[in-house]
Amino acid sequence: MSPSPVPALLIAEDGTAFRDLDHDGVMAPFEDPRRSADERAEDLTARLTLEEKAGLLFHTIIETSPDGEVVEGTGRARSMSTRGMVLDQGITHVNVHALPPGARLAARWANRVQELAAEGPHSIPVTISTDPRHSSIENEGAAFAAGAMSAWPEPLGLGALGDPEIVREFADAARREYRAVGIRAALHPQIDLATEPRWGRQFHTFGPDAQRVSRMAEAYLDGFQITGDLGPDSVACMAKHFPGGGPQKDGEDPHFPYGREQVYPGGRFEEHLEPFRAAIARGVSALMPYYGMPVGLERGGESIEEVGFGFNRQVLTGILREELGYDGVICTDWGLLTDTVVMGLPLPARAWGVEHLDLAGRMIRALEAGVDQFGGEQCPEVLVALVREGRLEEARIDASVRRLLRVKFQLGLFENPFVDEDAAEEIVGAAELVAAGRRAQAASTTILVDGRRGASGPAGAEPGPDPDPGPDAEPGPDAEPVPAHPSLHLPLTGTDRKVFAWGLGEAAAARLGTVVATPEEADVAIVRLEEPFDPRADLFLEPFFHQGSLEYRPGLLARLRLIAEQAPLVVDATLLRPAILAPLTEIATVLVASYGSSDEALVDALTGAVPPRGRLPFEIPSSMEAVRASLTDVPGGTADPTFPAGHSAAS
Repeated sequence: MSPSPVPALLIAEDGTAFRDLDHDGVMAPFEDPRRSADERAEDLTARLTLEEKAGLLFHTIIETSPDGEVVEGTGRARSMSTRGMVLDQGITHVNVHALPPGARLAARWANRVQELAAEGPHSIPVTISTDPRHSSIENEGAAFAAGAMSAWPEPLGLGALGDPEIVREFADAARREYRAVGIRAALHPQIDLATEPRWGRQFHTFGPDAQRVSRMAEAYLDGFQITGDLGPDSVACMAKHFPGGGPQKDGEDPHFPYGREQVYPGGRFEEHLEPFRAAIARGVSALMPYYGMPVGLERGGESIEEVGFGFNRQVLTGILREELGYDGVICTDWGLLTDTVVMGLPLPARAWGVEHLDLAGRMIRALEAGVDQFGGEQCPEVLVALVREGRLEEARIDASVRRLLRVKFQLGLFENPFVDEDAAEEIVGAAELVAAGRRAQAASTTILVDGRRGASGPAGAEPGPDPDPGPDAEPGPDAEPVPAHPSLHLPLTGTDRKVFAWGLGEAAAARLGTVVATPEEADVAIVRLEEPFDPRADLFLEPFFHQGSLEYRPGLLARLRLIAEQAPLVVDATLLRPAILAPLTEIATVLVASYGSSDEALVDALTGAVPPRGRLPFEIPSSMEAVRASLTDVPGGTADPTFPAGHSAAS
């Protein structure tokens, strides 16, 4: 059950019921539910102390406890007690990572946070936000595994389906599950165009096509926010990363110092703006600029300053506010101001182009650029000092406070921030939501080669020369071609076969036949491959970012060749980036791509229980040389791609 309303529910002299948020027994304008969100935000802003205002401009990570109670002690290096954060610092926008286990405890924790917030002088409710958490895979720093919630395709898989109705269905399901546990803000969708094949964040995009991404963004917002104006049933979305984070130089991510540069050698800056134009027209609640700094960018004859987008007034005020007419919240990506050390690993502040400034100088620079809120930061006392010292006008702070409060009023949090713990148990992970997510995962599977192999990939092509597997490979480059198995094709109906499985769970593999221990015993071998990348672990978060090469290891390819010599080979390539698949087309009899789906969903696709109908959301380059020669900001365009965008061998 949900707790009783705190503060007290009173009746005004004119008969209006209101929550006594400032505990004085009188209905103030900001407590009047009949007034507009803008009116209420204006009134409350005028009543807040500078310290209360400053707290609203910070949106930081919050810790939870497994018993559903708030954390009162200190935890990791940057954290403090929930009471200290919410009441002492006035921070009422929090980003939750690990939720308590199970929907009931997650909802209980959210209610405890709101009860604590109600002790404040104006009972400002907490907006609980999250990164995506409807995945079958865990990627800390970008997204979370679904846990008790339903699991769906990664956005790249939704892009492979290309169906706005499925995107809307997913967003509606996620909205219901979020709301059930008290999450009212989504730090997504990610509507960057994935134009640089090496970029490590593209698995949470819908692909590189501006028109398709725009359609997906509109459907996503329809499902989460419901209407252009937020309401009590909405989850507010923060689309990212303005003005488009895809064109990273060499594909390196600007979370890290070596990836700070965004480049536009093809002159496509305007194309990267298109999804954001669509999101703004659809009423997106908040936008997040990326860390990257534009290099060599000119627009309308004017050079754009080479500083990170979160510090860039030409981009945030000139383009976003003035040209695009956006008046929602601008929240920085996490950690622009403060250098940190987490788990013994350094993580420099992403103050690209303004590294020479101290924390206070960076804060001033971002606010002057047009930022309303600092993501991942927890230092409102610095902002208070800047106003007290006359280095910032309080009126500038007020403008952001009004925007931030307006969203809380629109969401109905001041009327009722609490959730029903019994209902959370029924809504989160409901059977129909889980089934819908699994169907979507299976349907997003893309058939690349079905039954025959060849250098160009499509069925019926002649085999090409074997790739050089490297010095550790056996057999050597002069080995006979792997025999073709034209009789093997999808769907894999029936179970009268012996199956060798690698990378596929035994329970899922058993749906295809009798599981055996070696390829020599098998009638068919099924292999699930993780995406190729260069492991890195020098900076915090680096291990979670799959960056660098798109090529599979030579030894892995040699191992697959040995398996294929013993049994016809079905390969599922996990595509969170466009891997170099040409060698696999010479080895696998059946080659499919998936986008973070579960083992069970993959088997649904392989057996035809759910017909796979995904199409490649991006092109598959033929080599790393082709990737390096392509234009970073241009969709596709690599020489002689193995598969074009939109490819499918499905009948």
